Amino acid sequence: MDRITYEVVEHIARIGLNRAAKRNAFDPQMLEELATAYTMFEDDAEARCALVFPHGDHFTGGLDLAAVGPEVAAGRPLFPPGSVDPLGLGERRRSKPVVVAVRGYCFTLGVELMLASDVAIAGDDTRFTQIEVQRGIYPFGGGTLRFVAQAGWSNAMRWLLTGDLFDAAEAARMGLVQEVVAPGAVMERAEFVAGRIAAQAPLAVQATLASARAGVEEGFEAEAARLLERARALMATEDAAEGMMSFLERRAAVFKGK
Repeated sequence: MDRITYEVVEHIARIGLNRAAKRNAFDPQMLEELATAYTMFEDDAEARCALVFPHGDHFTGGLDLAAVGPEVAAGRPLFPPGSVDPLGLGERRRSKPVVVAVRGYCFTLGVELMLASDVAIAGDDTRFTQIEVQRGIYPFGGGTLRFVAQAGWSNAMRWLLTGDLFDAAEAARMGLVQEVVAPGAVMERAEFVAGRIAAQAPLAVQATLASARAGVEEGFEAEAARLLERARALMATEDAAEGMMSFLERRAAVFKGK
């Protein structure tokens, strides 16, 4: 791939946005490669957590509208059919967690990609915007759904309806990012969080993610009825047995995802 880099290091799939000369703006090729990277992550049993980060000073300037706009207007999907949708809107969605490291510009699609992730670490130089209304369109990558869900109605409307810029402190206040650090510390901190996730029992992490997501999307009662069923399935795994033995033997657990 040319616009996206991908490597797995110590169970972490490192997915890099690699169009720095264009402030990592997404054209159709970059969107396709991002979906390819997410699919590789989902299909790789050794990859337990993904870390999405920018090459260069900016996470992304958003969509390259001149290139992507005509594709969308013509009815073509953002991502190839059958691939994992990085925005979590298509038929195939990831089952494993994603941490994002943002800095510099985090515009439009960048905000939506961040909102579709699970943990976000931001540099204090990050500037966010859903500027779509200033361009005659609207956030169609999930922003109208997840911004409201995570920040609350009025917080979301303040920024969605104006397209104004907001900073990392405001993003943290609204709960869109979980930590704000110096720009030079973003990757180190994001790698630490991704590493902590990857060190846990993979099946337990995936079940936790699935349960939380189902509670949000399907409702409290629907997921409440499944909680014991999910727990019983986990209790029968080798990793659950290892977790108990490591507790009794006062040592770090070695999980295999089985």
